[in-house]
Amino acid sequence: MALRILLIGGTGTISMAVTRRLAAEGHEVLLLNRGSRSEELPEGVTVLRGDISDEAGTAASVAGMTFDAVGEFIGFTPEQVMRDVRLFSGRTRQYLYISSASAYQKPPSDAVITESTPLRNPFWQYSRDKIACEEYLMQQYRETGFPVTVIRPSHTYDERSVPLAVHGKMGCWQVIRRIMDGKPVIIHGDGTTHWTITHSSDFAAAYAGLTGNPHAVGQAYHITSDERVTWNQIYQCIADTLGVPLHAVHLPSDFLAAAGRQYDFTGSLLGDKAYSVHFDNSKIKAAVPGFSAKVRADQGIRAAVQHMLEHPELQIPDPDFDLWCDRVITAWEQLKGALSDE
Repeated sequence: MALRILLIGGTGTISMAVTRRLAAEGHEVLLLNRGSRSEELPEGVTVLRGDISDEAGTAASVAGMTFDAVGEFIGFTPEQVMRDVRLFSGRTRQYLYISSASAYQKPPSDAVITESTPLRNPFWQYSRDKIACEEYLMQQYRETGFPVTVIRPSHTYDERSVPLAVHGKMGCWQVIRRIMDGKPVIIHGDGTTHWTITHSSDFAAAYAGLTGNPHAVGQAYHITSDERVTWNQIYQCIADTLGVPLHAVHLPSDFLAAAGRQYDFTGSLLGDKAYSVHFDNSKIKAAVPGFSAKVRADQGIRAAVQHMLEHPELQIPDPDFDLWCDRVITAWEQLKGALSDE
């Protein structure tokens, strides 16, 4: 049965894949956003141009409309989800909220993560805000019946971005450029911690299975691949795809957090990527029978690197981060040299 689905956002790394998947399944898909990447949308998708932060304008845009599902992809603070509850209470049978797997307990007390793992992250305000959003929405479900489904993605990527841990504000291209140029690249820790990367197309398959699913209301799910790879394997795959050697420099995560405050490595590393974890996907697989991630990490990485090489508009330079890498690596090597001379 075709559903009427409103997606808030709908053109980001995760949400574009969801938009394409839902449209391919024959649903009526409407996007509420400011019109970015509209030329890449599938045929039949309707764009309601607007800014969700303009509550009065959004209320006017959806006046008289009801939905089978509303998907929120750009809600980061409790105030934003409070606004959504005001806008969509009584208008939708389901509200799917994108939270984050970084909300899970850090440091983890167990390497296996389930949906019942405690939510606590003292390192990252982003994650604490997501936790607060979840708590408010679940309170609304208990007290008023607001039909929330919480979804926690981990590190999800698509063809426009190679999954990395240490990069600048402009994304991954400068790291790829350094590898291409034979320059050393920074890997946090010793590179042997296990990590899970999930292709957006796989995430979208599970998301679509939860959309319109009455059993998912009032529940939380994470959606990830079952595969685990090390950070050394991720960076080596990038270098192999480029056909060049990898010159890795391994630096402690807490050192990077202190040296790179402008890049918030305290949050992204100590609050997330510095730990080996394994996501137990039993719950999402029970809710969406037949779901299993199809894109293997090495396949997805190679495809993303090749796509970026073929699309110059994605090759965004980041000279500030490049200089920062050079300075940090030089300082680290000098420190090692000074200590070895004692």
